[in-house]
Amino acid sequence: SLALLSDHLHIPKASLMRLLQALEDEGYVQRELDRQTFTLGPTLSSLSLRTLQHSGLSQRYRAVLRQLVQRLGETCNLTTLAEGTVLYLDRVETSHPLRMTLGPGARVPLHCTASGKLFLAEMNQRDQRALLERMPLTRQTEQTLCDLHSLSAELERTKRQGYGLDNEEFIRGMIAIAVPVRNAHGDCVAAVACHSPTARYDLGALMACVSTLKLAAV
Repeated sequence: SLALLSDHLHIPKASLMRLLQALEDEGYVQRELDRQTFTLGPTLSSLSLRTLQHSGLSQRYRAVLRQLVQRLGETCNLTTLAEGTVLYLDRVETSHPLRMTLGPGARVPLHCTASGKLFLAEMNQRDQRALLERMPLTRQTEQTLCDLHSLSAELERTKRQGYGLDNEEFIRGMIAIAVPVRNAHGDCVAAVACHSPTARYDLGALMACVSTLKLAAV
C-alpha cells in the first residue's frame, strides 16, 4: 500500500504517489483490484525474466534441470509466482515425442497446476483467500477443481504433504508434481516441477520422484 511503501522508503506520500504513477505508466508497477495496493507490473516481470535467462544463475539451474530430466526421463521446469499466475522461468524438455511444450516466459493458471497449487498453499491464509476470491477458477478438464471449498481442501493437503500435484487438472492426459524452492528465510520463492503424460507415468510413480525433486530444489 502507499502508506507502507512511504513508511519503508521514508518518502512523503505525495512524492511517492507521483513516482508510482510514473512507474505504473511504464508498466513497472500495477495496482491490484482494490486500487490501493501496488504490485510488480508486466514490464518489470519481463525485465526480471530476461535478466535471469542471461545470467550465470540461469546456467546453474539449467544444469540442475538437465540432470533431473536425465534421471527421471520427463520434462522438468523452474517456475515462480507472478501477477496471479505461474510463470515459467526455465524448462528442459524430455526427448520423448509425446510431451507438453511451454517455453520460458509462458504463464499457466494457479488453481489447476502443480506449481500453482503449491504457491497458493504456501501463502498465508489472508493473502490466499484474497487471491482466490478474485481469481477465475476456469474449468480446463473434467478434473479441474472449480469451487472454493474443494480447492481450499486440496490446498490444505498440499501444505501438509509439502508438494503440489496436478492430476490431469490442466491438460487431460498430463500429470505433474512440484516441490518448493526456498530462500534463506524458508519462504517459497520458486518451484521445481516434473510433467509427464499418463501414457508413461501414473500419479503414484510421479509421487515417488518427490525426494529427487527436493534434492534438486535445495
